[in-house]
Amino acid sequence: MDGIGLVIDTGALEYATRLVSGLGDFERRDLLSSIGALGESQTRRRIVDEKTGPDGTPWPPNREGTPILVRSGQHLLASVSWIAGSDEVQWGAGWEYAHVHQDGMTIVPKTAQRLVFTSGGKKVHAKKVTIPPRPFVGLSSDNIAEIEELVSDVFGGAFDAPVPVAP
Repeated sequence: MDGIGLVIDTGALEYATRLVSGLGDFERRDLLSSIGALGESQTRRRIVDEKTGPDGTPWPPNREGTPILVRSGQHLLASVSWIAGSDEVQWGAGWEYAHVHQDGMTIVPKTAQRLVFTSGGKKVHAKKVTIPPRPFVGLSSDNIAEIEELVSDVFGGAFDAPVPVAP
């Protein structure tokens, strides 16, 4: 009488068990708070040091040649913050003019023929002023890699473990 043999390779099951073992005690809000703090730090770094959009495009220089997005009393930088809930995290800038820098804007006079302002110590008259976009909120590929590393660290590097391959 011939028999039937059955071999069960549990390597993949052990790998899956290792991946999900820490999820029972996992506190989502803690992870989201860590991601929010990291996102805030990345945004501040972009404004102060990198001076590029999330896609790596350098910001256009300003007319005065002064540090971009940090000259006016640190309003933008001071307003960068994050908030985490139980299912999501958000970060950005709360300053009322942050959107002007993120998206750009053309400013025209409402009631006068020309805008009048001071730039570089000189009085300027203009029909319009175009502020180019200088996106500071968003994720670069390096930002994403930092967040992935943080998540991997939270789960004890389980997601870095090699996937077992059947022989």
